[in-house]
Parts: sequence; C-alpha cells; structure tokens
Amino acid sequence: MLRKIISYGAIGGLIVAVPMIAIMVATEGRPPLEYGMLVGYATMLIALSTVFVAIKRQRDVDGGGVIRFWPAFGLGLGISAVAGLLYVLAWELALAITQADFIGSYTETLIAEERAKGASPAAIAKLRAEMEAFKTSYANPLFRMPLTFAEIFPVGVLVSLVSAGLLRNPRFLPARRD
Repeated sequence: MLRKIISYGAIGGLIVAVPMIAIMVATEGRPPLEYGMLVGYATMLIALSTVFVAIKRQRDVDGGGVIRFWPAFGLGLGISAVAGLLYVLAWELALAITQADFIGSYTETLIAEERAKGASPAAIAKLRAEMEAFKTSYANPLFRMPLTFAEIFPVGVLVSLVSAGLLRNPRFLPARRD
C-alpha cells in the first residue's frame, strides 16, 4: 500500500505543482488573484482525483471488489499527504524562481478592495499593519510551509472521505468482469 500511496501521491502532486509553477513563472510571481484561487482549488481537485482512482483500484484489483472505509480513508490521506508535500515544494520552488513578493501583492489587492468598499483611512492603516506583521511571519519557511500544506490537505481529507464513503459500497462503480 505504501507504494500505491507514493506513486499516486506523486502523480497528484505533479498535477497540481506543474501548473502552479508555470503560472507563477508566466506571471512573474504575480498570479491573478481575482480568479487565482478558483483555478488553484480546481487544480487541487483534479490532482486529488488520484485518491479516488487509487481507492477504486485497491478495491477492485487488490481487494477482490471489497474495501472497508478506514483502510480506504487511510490510503486517501496518505496520497493527500504526499501530494501536499509536493505542492509545498513546488510553491517554494516557484517563490525561489520568481523572487515573488506574494504577500506584498496580496496586501495591495486587499487594500484596493477595502478602498473600493469605502473603508476609512484608519481601517486601511490597520489592515496594512496587520499584513506587514503577516509578511514578516510569512518570510519564515517554518511558518510558510505548514500554511501552504494547509491549503491543499483539507481538500485531500474531503476527497478521501467522499471516496472512501462511496467506494466502500461494492455496487458503486463495480469492477468490470470480462
């Protein structure tokens, strides 16, 4: 099972990492924040579809058409963890390649949104001070890396829960018998 976790996790990690690095390089470290989160989480869901495929394969090929919830869920969590680690490494690589000031760009976007809503100068100054404190924390890889992992891993937990719940039923997408 460890081999399956590593291989499917690596595939999922590459599916999410390659587009992220490409977008960061193409946009010179300033990804479009308006729809960037939508694209990012959609890519994560596509990448974590490897969890479903791996659980189904485990059930149909190795399990003789049967898998219990907890082993399926554990397989999904393992794959999600490996994919998450590759996601973190890809983000670090993208930041290193582009020398991007991601938090600086994010701060300016948030301030522009607050100004558009009509926020007071005091509220904007408070937001800027909070974001400067966050920028200091984010510069530390020991802070940034777990935060980055926390972007993808909860998605993996959700995909693992749904996949394990559905695929524990042997009548759900049963294996084809030739």
